[in-house]
Amino acid sequence: METKNIKEKARSLIDKLPENSTWDDLMYEIYVRQAVESGLDDSEAGKVVSVEEVKAKFGLQK
Repeated sequence: METKNIKEKARSLIDKLPENSTWDDLMYEIYVRQAVESGLDDSEAGKVVSVEEVKAKFGLQK
């Protein structure tokens, strides 16, 4: 994943928000961005579980 300066990422998020955005809107966008990046990092590192494994763990196999 490309490493950008955190300030650049924050500015990009802010610039994409509508003019009438609230602090909550900004915090939500930051949270979503961080969650997605974290998931992508885990995926690239091989930290994944197959759908079949999840189904078996929760007794969802048919």
